[in-house]
Amino acid sequence: MNLLLIGYRCTGKTTIGRILAEKLAWPLLDTDALIQDRLGQTIDQFVSARGWDAFRDAETAVVKDVAALDKQVISLGGGAILREENRQALKSAGKLIYLRAEPATIWSRLQSDPASAAQRPNLTGQGGLGEITRLLAERRPIYEQSADFAISTDHFAPDEIAGRILTWLMIHRLV
Repeated sequence: MNLLLIGYRCTGKTTIGRILAEKLAWPLLDTDALIQDRLGQTIDQFVSARGWDAFRDAETAVVKDVAALDKQVISLGGGAILREENRQALKSAGKLIYLRAEPATIWSRLQSDPASAAQRPNLTGQGGLGEITRLLAERRPIYEQSADFAISTDHFAPDEIAGRILTWLMIHRLV
């Protein structure tokens, strides 16, 4: 069984994933980092040259690879669950934890992250808070339907969120 962290960008998947990986003594895999390593360029560079559909194809290949592993904490890109084939692979690979945050929180985190511009291209022509609000409204039902457990990252420290996830795992005898 793997622990798979899903949610929109800047909801804390990688940060909380690091804490969970340390506590579980499991490796942490970040699918966006794996994709960039395979492509030899940033997501922004790849999307600018080839488009979002080509990126989603690369992402699907990485999702299939990580889904075949065991005892990993896996931080997934925000759109990794958009494709049904990815959702099926992930559901069979472990427990999906949905890290959710409000649009204003996500926007604030994006603004304060100096790496965002290079690593997180706009997903639509709109960009900004409007893009986040619209896409989150579209994606939220998919995240919620896919998740085995969901937790807000708006008002809690990453250590506390990781602790709550670990408690849920222990209550359900998953670790």
